[in-house]
Amino acid sequence: NIMANLKLWDFVKEVKGTGYKWVDLTHELSPETPHWYGFKPLEGKLLFDYREGTPDDMMAPMRCIQYSVASQYGTHVDVPLHFWGDGRDMSKITVKELVYPLVVVDKSKECAENAEFTMTVADLEKWESENGRIPEGAFVAFRSDWHKKSNLDNPDESGNPHYPGWSVDAIKWLVEERNIGAIGHEPADTDPSYVTTREDAYPYPGEQYILETDRIQIEVMRNLDQVPAVGAMIVCAFPKLKDGTGFPARCFAICPED
Repeated sequence: NIMANLKLWDFVKEVKGTGYKWVDLTHELSPETPHWYGFKPLEGKLLFDYREGTPDDMMAPMRCIQYSVASQYGTHVDVPLHFWGDGRDMSKITVKELVYPLVVVDKSKECAENAEFTMTVADLEKWESENGRIPEGAFVAFRSDWHKKSNLDNPDESGNPHYPGWSVDAIKWLVEERNIGAIGHEPADTDPSYVTTREDAYPYPGEQYILETDRIQIEVMRNLDQVPAVGAMIVCAFPKLKDGTGFPARCFAICPED
């Protein structure tokens, strides 16, 4: 039994050693972090500190800061409750839902040529013809290289946003035909900008759909250009927040060395 229990220790030693690389898929969290235009930047208020010059009523042996930040700020998780009133909150997401096999669909070239490129079923089928079937329970990440933009909205001279996204049909295909576990992308929205800027009542159909299937998604990802199309795993860590609809997340990939 002891030897069997040590297998996980050996696994940790293996993946932290040679032959694997660890890729941080998360933007640094700060007032400058890329975020949806409707949110205020992160704010921090010093509560206690140990530095010289600290007011007497705040002097302490430790430094503590109270932060104010929107729930869907920077690299973050969206859980079903975000768009679905009967959906699970963050406290109901199981620990097994924090780890997935990672699939990366690279459409960075297409997005460079068309800022409002939309992922389709045909794109996913083409990816499978080159890389094999998307495994059940996978986290499917849409690589657009949008993390390299200084402004995720990519506005034109009139201030109108232009960014890529998923088609609803592509997400439905992943859910209904491949039974994936989650999706992720680099912009701050699931749907492309020409959809989210519509004036009708449902400008976020892709996001509505994926969350109403009782799955999570990660938005505002980065460094997907450092991850292979197949063979990596992703870890998505975030608080177990009661009634939480989303929160800044720390996500990383463990990949075979090139």
